[in-house]
Amino acid sequence: MTVRIGVLALQGDVREHRQALAAAGAESALVRTAADLAAVDGIVLPGGESTTISRLLGVFELYEPLRDALATGLPAYGSCAGMILLASEVLDTRPDMRCLAGIDMTVRRNAFGRQVDSFETDLVVAGVDGGPMRAVFIRAPWVERVGEGVQVLATVPTSASGPDGAAGTVVAVRQGNAVATSFHPEVTGDLRMHEYFVRLVRGRE
Repeated sequence: MTVRIGVLALQGDVREHRQALAAAGAESALVRTAADLAAVDGIVLPGGESTTISRLLGVFELYEPLRDALATGLPAYGSCAGMILLASEVLDTRPDMRCLAGIDMTVRRNAFGRQVDSFETDLVVAGVDGGPMRAVFIRAPWVERVGEGVQVLATVPTSASGPDGAAGTVVAVRQGNAVATSFHPEVTGDLRMHEYFVRLVRGRE
C-alpha cells in the first residue's frame, strides 16, 4: 500500500525528511497550503525554528486547517521543532507562539541548551526494533509533562554525556496517530523512526 506523506515546507529540514520518507517506502509531498494538506495521508513537522514555523502557519493560512486535521486523526510526526508545535503547552517561548495541541504534553523549548550544547547519544525507542538508535539533539526540547493516554517512547539514559539535567528526560512520545521526538533521525541515515511512522500511517502500528 503506497501512502502519501506530506512534509510541512515552511521552514526547516524539509529535504532530509523527504529523502528519509522515500527511503522508507512512502511517497512524499510538500505541504504549504490547505489544499496540499488535504491531499496527504499523514504529515511530518520538521525541525527548524518553532516560533518562525508557528508564525508562517498563520501567514500561509495553515494553522486552523492543520490543527483541525490533527484533531480528527491525521497521522503526524514531529521532530525537534515539530515536537514543540505538536504540544498542548510550550514553556520558554514567545507569547505569540501558537502550538497545535496534537499531543497532550508540556514541552520546554531549547531545554538542552544552545547550539554549542548539541550532543548525540544512543536511545532505546519503544516500538522500534534493531537495538538502540543514535539520536542527535540540536537545540532540542524535552517533555516535562505527559497527559493521560500519552505513551513515553524514549528517555535519555543515565549514561548519556549530554548537558546537566538531561538524563531521564522524556524525548519521544506518542498519542494515538501523533508521534514526536526531540531528536533528528533524518540526519543520521537511520530510517527506523520514519519506517515506524510510515507503518503508523498504513495502520499497521
